[in-house]
Amino acid sequence: MSNPQLVTLLTDQALIAIIAVIAIVLIGGTTGLVISRRRKAELPAAEPAPELTEPKVGDDAEEPRDTPTRTLEDTELPEAGATATIEKPESAQGRLVRLRARLARSQGSLGKGLLALLSRDTLDEEAWEDIETTLITADVGVAPTQELVEKLRTRVRVEGVSGDQARTILREELIALVNPELDRTLKLEGKEGQPAVVLVVGVNGTGKTTTVGKLARVLVAEDKHVVLGAADTFRAAAADQLQTWGERVGVRTVRGPEGGDPASIAFDAVKQGIEEKADVVLVDTAGRLHTKTGLMDELGKVKRVIEKAAEVDEVLLVIDATTGQNGLTQARVFAEVINVTGLVLTKLDGTAKGGIVIAVQRELGVPVKLVGLGEGADDLAPFDAEQFVDALLD
Repeated sequence: MSNPQLVTLLTDQALIAIIAVIAIVLIGGTTGLVISRRRKAELPAAEPAPELTEPKVGDDAEEPRDTPTRTLEDTELPEAGATATIEKPESAQGRLVRLRARLARSQGSLGKGLLALLSRDTLDEEAWEDIETTLITADVGVAPTQELVEKLRTRVRVEGVSGDQARTILREELIALVNPELDRTLKLEGKEGQPAVVLVVGVNGTGKTTTVGKLARVLVAEDKHVVLGAADTFRAAAADQLQTWGERVGVRTVRGPEGGDPASIAFDAVKQGIEEKADVVLVDTAGRLHTKTGLMDELGKVKRVIEKAAEVDEVLLVIDATTGQNGLTQARVFAEVINVTGLVLTKLDGTAKGGIVIAVQRELGVPVKLVGLGEGADDLAPFDAEQFVDALLD
């Protein structure tokens, strides 16, 4: 075979080999594409990426919140009876007499224990240590306890002590510690013809909504025109509960949709109060843990929005008296976020320790203005230092 023929043969064979390689590559690529498509078809569709939104005040208010949402069926409402029947709340004087008797029954052990210790024949160091222990376990607080014991020591040493004298000394020093000079009146006179606005705040479970309802009864008994604002939009039953309280004494409740903006509802309530020429607007707010920054910011927002319509005259912080020193921590944080003007101690009957009155006032420099002493509709009364101490010692 000549050289030209050999070159031609080799060229043809190389061309065939190249074509074969290209065909193999194409077939392989097509097969891979089919397999890839099949695999993709078998995989679940990817979920779209969540839409990112800018964080805002109150983000902590979304689920999960401090406590699970309670429905109307889970909430104990006051007995409304026929909606057409308007109740006449009990007078302030009759309520105070009854509540003092109840307080004496529930808190008397503290006074009796102190009197028994002071009336000992010999008041040695052990006796004074027992007095300190009694006061501290009653939630009086360490600093107020030390101050009281020091004053008692001085007076007992100078004046001597007998049964009646011990009671007199203890009464006078306890009254001084509770501080009767604090202004405990509720500011219920609005400025320039506007209604007084009372904002009620606190953590979950302290009894804010019930307190607002009971306070409405107190004011109606004083012939005041009251409007209620249901700004607790997180708890499903809160607005229904508050409206039921209002219906019992003929008071209008301004409410909004569940999950609505609490500041907007509070503002609407104040505007309604202005239109009706009401004397007082009481605004109930959602319970919030003092550790939740977003919720506490939300509370400040509610107050700021209200003040676009009228000045907030009172901010009442509701504290469960049975929580003891934890109640002090809550009060301290609330006072940092919003200007608390008065305290309401609920559940002061039963297992509550009366010393919390002294401790929380000393901590905040804010007076206890109202106390709740039971589950009854009229079991809320103004706080009086002398009557409180007398009830302890009765």
